[in-house]
Amino acid sequence: MSDRERSDLLDTLRHHRHLLRHTAFGLRDDQARTRSTVSELTVGGLIQHVTRMESRWAGFLGRGTEAFGTDPEAAHAAHRASFVMREDQTLEEILAAHAAQAARTDDLVRSVDLDADHALPVTPWWPEGTRWTCRRAIHHVVAETAQHAGHADIIREALDGQKSMG
Repeated sequence: MSDRERSDLLDTLRHHRHLLRHTAFGLRDDQARTRSTVSELTVGGLIQHVTRMESRWAGFLGRGTEAFGTDPEAAHAAHRASFVMREDQTLEEILAAHAAQAARTDDLVRSVDLDADHALPVTPWWPEGTRWTCRRAIHHVVAETAQHAGHADIIREALDGQKSMG
């Protein structure tokens, strides 16, 4: 594992995080929680979800499957709830939580053994015995962040015409 690989991973993460966060630039709290398409997704909810997702995968880098918990129903409920920006939340708080998690993840990317691997929890999409390296988990965080940045961009464009790119 080279310093260049770590640098590339960090640069890619930063780029997609920037695109995600850019979709929220200038939004009021009520706009950040507004559904602007047929989807239930909102800009604020997506940023909050990405923060939770990144936290769980960062936990996986250090603790393996334990980071996902042992109660699948509770995990699924928390997953669904992570997409919702509640009335008592502000976009500023959600962005601050995202930035703090990004810093923690970046520290791990700088130090973790990228070749270390851990078992994944048994789920319908991960059969028993499935293992991922830390490298693959980091790539998964990049992919999820990029995917949700695209979702947020569509939602923002439907809100007020603003686009992250193009």
